[in-house]
Amino acid sequence: MFILSTQSPTGSNGTLTYIGTRGDEFAYRHLRPHHELGRAKFSYYSSRDKQSMADIIADADIVINLIGKYYDTKALENTDSFPFLNYKVSTSVWEANVEVPKMIAELCTEMQVDNLIHVSSAAAGNVDSASEWARSKAEGEKEVLKAYPWATIVRPTQMFGHEDKLLNLFAKMAERFPVIPLVDGGHALTQPVYVDDVARTINRIVDDPEMFEGRRVDCFGPQDYSYAELAKFVYDITEQEPTLSDVPAEVVKYGANVLQYEGNPMLTPDMVDLWTEDYLPEMTAEKYEAQKQLGKVFTMKDLGVEATPIEKMAFKYLYRFRKGGHFILAEGYH
Repeated sequence: MFILSTQSPTGSNGTLTYIGTRGDEFAYRHLRPHHELGRAKFSYYSSRDKQSMADIIADADIVINLIGKYYDTKALENTDSFPFLNYKVSTSVWEANVEVPKMIAELCTEMQVDNLIHVSSAAAGNVDSASEWARSKAEGEKEVLKAYPWATIVRPTQMFGHEDKLLNLFAKMAERFPVIPLVDGGHALTQPVYVDDVARTINRIVDDPEMFEGRRVDCFGPQDYSYAELAKFVYDITEQEPTLSDVPAEVVKYGANVLQYEGNPMLTPDMVDLWTEDYLPEMTAEKYEAQKQLGKVFTMKDLGVEATPIEKMAFKYLYRFRKGGHFILAEGYH
């Protein structure tokens, strides 16, 4: 829902948008202003109730799948033996990233939906990744294309924006811990993309979906960074002063094994695995441009969307982590 909560891909072009939710529609009413009056309708569904999903898809010309999960949802259950409680997995990463997209694609085929846009991840390009999440994204793409071969696959790199789990993660960790571990020194590279740019890209696809049938669109930022560079960048803005420590991945996992039991975990063992690998687009910008038209992998640039630099947007939502806020540095406000 990160993309949808930031900027609806279909909010301002007169499209009637059905938004599937698993809870009370009031939890998502902040999305209504993204749409023209009366053009957003919230519909309840369960990913384990095929008919409820079919009801949402029934009148659709285009289906956009934004469902995904980076951790297993767990809940306590009673057991007969000591300690009489056990954590059970209620929704797994594999179910959310593979089985649900597969069901959506099958429904789109059965119901003869004109177009399906499946939002995946650049991490799906590494089918041998140490991260289960990345492997599940790759398998999810495979299952979608198997059930609906003319689906459009959108592959963003890690996204940044007001509700991101990238830059905000570093700032939130500094609020809780005096020492911030850099997984294997934080040397792995990532090329973050602004979430609004991804939303605009999806909007361009919606405007002319036939052009992108069976094609892939890669979304990435203008520059790559190491995780160590991103951490220092964040703390330059927030003026937090944690100690950055080079810690082996296997040691970081000890802490992640505990944090993974939070309701919305800050860190999981699988995230640690993901951060040991480069999280980059499949090709360099030059190689994307040098492609032949037949079978071409599109980029945001091909759709007229210019990648926003991370330096341009980060301050707008990271300054709140400063002690005293933004105005503590301005005369007359303290």
